[in-house]
Amino acid sequence: MGFLACFYPHEIQDSTYGIPFEDWYKKGYRGVIFDIDNTLVEHDAPADERSIALFDRLHSMGFETMLLSNNKEPRVKRFAKQVHSPYIYKAGKPKGKNYLAAMKQMRTDRDTTLFVGDQLFTDVWGAKRLGIYTILVKPIDKKEEIQIVLKRYLEKIVLHFYEKEQRRNRNGH
Repeated sequence: MGFLACFYPHEIQDSTYGIPFEDWYKKGYRGVIFDIDNTLVEHDAPADERSIALFDRLHSMGFETMLLSNNKEPRVKRFAKQVHSPYIYKAGKPKGKNYLAAMKQMRTDRDTTLFVGDQLFTDVWGAKRLGIYTILVKPIDKKEEIQIVLKRYLEKIVLHFYEKEQRRNRNGH
């Protein structure tokens, strides 16, 4: 396991909407921290039927949810209101302070919390450093701001080594 392993997610899913949250609940997880943009909806898009239904499903299962975004409050608050979830804006990811604040507010800990996001160097790295189980999802929208596009090139390198290690582990090496 090389120095890049700190950026490796625990798992990768094609979409937030394909995560088997019922299975996670059965395993004892009780809180889910979500990034918003490109994780739940396209960048700056309002909540849609799919995201609203997901949060309704999670809440009816007994999950606590938290939106953790580096975006400004008007954007985060508007989305949070639509999905009925508490939120932390200008979260400063990957710094750990607001991941901890999110768990405290949800009354969960690193063993009962999932983190779902679309970026390795903010979302995954920040959560993983705190021992939170991380699920990286593929970005919903391929059109992104230039600073994110540049990060995606670096992410491809990290994910190349992640996939290589996953194959090695599957083959028993």
